[in-house]
Amino acid sequence: MREALIHLAHSEAKMANIIASVSLSEPQSSGDVYYDLLNSIVSQQLSTQVAVVIFNRFLKLFPGEYPHPRQLLALETEELRAVGLSRGKAQYMQNVAEFWLAENLETKNWDEMDDDAIVDYLSQIKGVGRWTVEMILIFTLQRPDVFPVDDLGVQQAMMLAYGLEKDRNLRKRMIEIAESWRPYRSTASRALWRWKHQVKK
Repeated sequence: MREALIHLAHSEAKMANIIASVSLSEPQSSGDVYYDLLNSIVSQQLSTQVAVVIFNRFLKLFPGEYPHPRQLLALETEELRAVGLSRGKAQYMQNVAEFWLAENLETKNWDEMDDDAIVDYLSQIKGVGRWTVEMILIFTLQRPDVFPVDDLGVQQAMMLAYGLEKDRNLRKRMIEIAESWRPYRSTASRALWRWKHQVKK
């Protein structure tokens, strides 16, 4: 990550200031795409604290607290709803389990696919959108050059740091600014999230 921070510190002035003002640790990951997809679905539109409580309740439904695909598919929707999941999220999580079994992904080597191919592939699952897969790329697979342009936190941070307006040109301007961050846009995004959190305190 040191190489990424050095590159970003020399990419342009505003990102240099952001890098200087935040502390980023080396990201840790289980590398478990299936598990993290389920966790991401639970987290959608919920505060972090509430999402953690519901996901932990969900895990307790399974032996060893791991939701193996066949075990997840064996549960009734009402059993999933009883731990705090909405009907939609319960279905989306079972969609992930169904896809995992159908595609035989237990031993999938994700290194064989580039970022865009993974986005297209996993977005086939109903309930899994581009943003969710981008989070998997950044945090689970630790791909170095992912730029989640539709992420609200990244948008808000860049509006604040770069004086951008929330209009139809926002995404275009964000992508233009982020060009100088290549090939470390994942680290830049993490820095923006951290910086925004610090500024809003």
